[in-house]
Amino acid sequence: MPPKKSNTLTEAELRLMKILWRRGESAVTDLVAAMPEGEMLAYNSVLTTIRILEQKGYVEHRQEGRAFIYRPCVAEEEASRSEVRHVLKRFFGDSRERLLLSLLADQEISAEELERLKEAIREAGPGEETGGDRHPMGKRVQKGTLQDGTEE
Repeated sequence: MPPKKSNTLTEAELRLMKILWRRGESAVTDLVAAMPEGEMLAYNSVLTTIRILEQKGYVEHRQEGRAFIYRPCVAEEEASRSEVRHVLKRFFGDSRERLLLSLLADQEISAEELERLKEAIREAGPGEETGGDRHPMGKRVQKGTLQDGTEE
């Protein structure tokens, strides 16, 4: 039986998305040329991966002459939130508390990081009249539907 199709990003897909988020519109040859040293991929590998990203809804293309020009249609922040939600559901039973406790149990957390987390938690508090949640940096964010179809 074939593996279940996933809307999460593989390492190769994430590398290409980071290039697209940084560069904007790019042809496959541009993506190949922009790959970091030591992480080079062959043209056909990049082409296959970018087509998968298009099927997943992360990129779209337009034709320019014979070349397809790809551009991200999911913002980096949105993709990041979607990935965190996936990990939250998969490993932590959709419990933000369990996720945060797991992060806090990490012995590598610095005093500065811990203080920023405490401040973000203090600022987050219960939701207010706008119906949104607070972003970890204290900004209000509205709930909505993520790329993978889940609700925030």
